[in-house]
This record gives sequence, structure tokens and C-alpha cells, in this order.
Amino acid sequence: MSGVLVVMEQQAGAWHRMSWETLAAGQQLAEQVGQPLYSAVVGQGVAALAGEAATKKLDKVHAVEHALLKDYTADGFTAALAQLIQAHAPSYVLFPHTYQVRDFAPKLAARFAASLISDVVAFHAGPVFVRQLFQGKLNADIRPAGAGPVFVSVQAGAFRAESLVEGAARVETFAPRLDAAEIRTKPHEPFREAARAVDLGAAELIVSVGRGIKEKDNIPVVEELAKAMGAELAASRPICDNGWLPMERQVGSSGQTVSPKMYMAVGISGAIQHLVGMKGSKTIVAINKDSNAPIFEVADYGIVGDLFEVVPALVEEVKKAKS
Repeated sequence: MSGVLVVMEQQAGAWHRMSWETLAAGQQLAEQVGQPLYSAVVGQGVAALAGEAATKKLDKVHAVEHALLKDYTADGFTAALAQLIQAHAPSYVLFPHTYQVRDFAPKLAARFAASLISDVVAFHAGPVFVRQLFQGKLNADIRPAGAGPVFVSVQAGAFRAESLVEGAARVETFAPRLDAAEIRTKPHEPFREAARAVDLGAAELIVSVGRGIKEKDNIPVVEELAKAMGAELAASRPICDNGWLPMERQVGSSGQTVSPKMYMAVGISGAIQHLVGMKGSKTIVAINKDSNAPIFEVADYGIVGDLFEVVPALVEEVKKAKS
């Protein structure tokens, strides 16, 4: 057999938001290689989730069910998915690039004498998979070798869940053969990426501030714009390193990766480390007094001007529009 298998992640009956982005990548890959598309959801009592996935355009959803899969363990997930892959022999297996996937997917790939191509941001004819190196400064094209299957994890924000094509697929339950003795680890509380008061990854509107704000006392200038727009306030690394905003609001390679409907970068020059964290945004608006700032190369809309003049004017216009 052949096909593209997308392993979707859920925790306690709720989807990880990256599952839908990965399914969107799967739809595009399946179309490119001319192969059927399947998805899998692993756990116990996942029938409702499988039914939700089946509303998208794909050929089949595998509900991988077993009592020993109720709580995540690397041993359990690896054994269950290995049996599914052996039974259906897909050509490609896609995962969201989450902490959980990073824990078990390399082990799963090794069972098939393969490597995991991690953190993929795109693919093109071949297929050739693209991943970034040196915090996004270089793109590397990776052409898989061997008989397969090819294991790939997809970077957050690289593909948009909004691009998913609706459809109707059948659901099939897959019951792996598992023995409690082969699961050597004991499940604990799910890993939390950070104890955050705000999840920027779930925000639809973000206003982000950079060094152009000059000093901490000026942060309220941009904070007022975020409040007027109903957006989350975020920042580049220097702002958080200086303690002007908490680290949980940092966007970039060492902060959060975001993909909102709109990302407004205020006084941010556009260092590659920051761009890595927000390049998946649907619309990017940049405000910077330097017309040559790198941020304008990725912006959909740009305002060249002093943020201390532009931002208050924007606040007034937003308030007028809402009144």
C-alpha cells in the first residue's frame, strides 16, 4: 500500500491546535504525490475526535484505541503506531512538531530503520522537505532515501489550518496488541511548555513591541493599542530580557511560535530570531522609522514613521471605528 498518514495529537479529549495545521500539510502532500490521505488519533475513547477529523477531506480516519493508551507514554504510543504503520504501509507519516512528538517519534522512526525529518516548514516536488537551520538563517532541502516510510514533523505555523478542505471520511477503529509489561514508563501529568498566563499561540490578534519603544515607561503606548484592538500584547527578546514584559510574552526562536490572523510589529527591526516565531502569521503589519528594517521584507503592510506618532493615531482611529 501507499499513502500519507497524519498522526493527530490530542490530550484529555481536546485537539492540540497543531493537529489541524499538520492535517492541512497532509492534504497538500497527498495531492502532490497523488496518494490517499489517512489520519490517526491515539488514545482511549477517541471516537468523537475521530468523527471530527472525518469531516475533512481524507480517505480514512484510524481511531487507535486501547486502555493502555488512555495516558500518553512513549512506549505505548510507539508500539501502537508501529502496528498501525506495519498494517497499512503508508509512504509518509506526518506529525505536529510538539513536545510529545519529539519524545516518541524518533523512536518510532528508528523501528523502521528511518530518521525523523523534524521541524519541516515546506515541501516541494520530489517531494523534497524543507527545514530551517541556524535559527532560520538557512533553509535545507532534504530528499528522503530508502524504501520508507518517511517520517516528518511539521513546524507550528508553517501550514494554515484555515486552508483545510472539508469532506467526509470513514472512521475505522484499530485495536493494537499491547502488553502492560512492555510499557516501562509510568504516565505523569502532561508536560506543560510553560506556566503561562497567556497562550500567544492561540491568539488571533497580536501587537508586538520591540526595542524601538526605547524604555520600559513607554510600553503603555503600545499596550493601549493592543487593548483598543482586543489583541494580545507580545514582545521581541530584548524587551523580555530587560524585564520590561514577562518572558511568557516573548515571540521568537527562544520564545513562543505564533500564527495569528494579524501580527502587528511595533518598533521591531526583524531579526531572524524574531521572524522564526511569527512568520506563520496570516497578515503582518510593521511600524518602524527605518525604511530599510528587515521586518518590511515580510510585512504585508508597512508604516514608515515614528511609533510615538503613529501608534496614538492608530489608537484614536480604532476607537472611532468601534464607537
